[in-house]
Amino acid sequence: MPEQGWHVLHLFYRIEHGQWSLLTSEEQIAAKTQLAQLIQDIRATESTQFLVFSVVSPKADIGFMLLTPDLQTANGFEKRISLGLGPDVLTPVYSFFSLTEESEYVTTAEEYALTLEKEQGLQPETPEFQKALSEFQARMAKYGKDKLYPNLPVWEVLCFYPMSKRRAPGQNWYALSHEERKNLMAGHGRVGRQYHGKILQLITGSTGLDDAEWGVTLFAHDTYYIKDIVYKMRFDPVTVNYAEFGDFYIGLTLPLDELFRRLML
Repeated sequence: MPEQGWHVLHLFYRIEHGQWSLLTSEEQIAAKTQLAQLIQDIRATESTQFLVFSVVSPKADIGFMLLTPDLQTANGFEKRISLGLGPDVLTPVYSFFSLTEESEYVTTAEEYALTLEKEQGLQPETPEFQKALSEFQARMAKYGKDKLYPNLPVWEVLCFYPMSKRRAPGQNWYALSHEERKNLMAGHGRVGRQYHGKILQLITGSTGLDDAEWGVTLFAHDTYYIKDIVYKMRFDPVTVNYAEFGDFYIGLTLPLDELFRRLML
């Protein structure tokens, strides 16, 4: 049985400034202190990561991204977040629930062994072959662990969008064989690797959990690279023929005091 990854919640809220304005200055200070303490409590929870960001555009005002191993914990935090600034101040506008997961299209040890024989001329009984195979297995073990248990970067820009694969006649991703899908995804991955150090991507699975099949979170230092990678990916055959996108949300990570000022709290 494959390892179970972390539960992931993306939460987006609108701030009801009319309701906020009805609070006294003391009540507003208490509400901000309450939210700050909640953020601290969540981040202090074992194996839990929590990002807070200002959302660009009127789609939402504030967003949260939560990763934690236990669904009960995630659900409890989600309910507390919705009341983080007091009753009726945060109105949910969008949410997405998913799980971290390993890719089903990675190269196996058997496939890599054939590559060593055919492309590099190494024989299985040689030390060079065993060393190369051992290094490959170590890399893939780390890759799988990073997919299931990622360390989120605190980069300046975050982009989130849901995505599914088409099931239309002639464009049914799930009617393709695993080998066909794997070959297509290999080309898709080559485009993504051009952005190493500029984009960090986390793809989480949501089949049976939410309305789309995957959630895609992109981290960047500059929105230019988000625009550029999504633009180029859309010309890749996987995207051209099979991808369906939901709404895009852009967030800016800020220190909490600056976030409060940005949100006029």
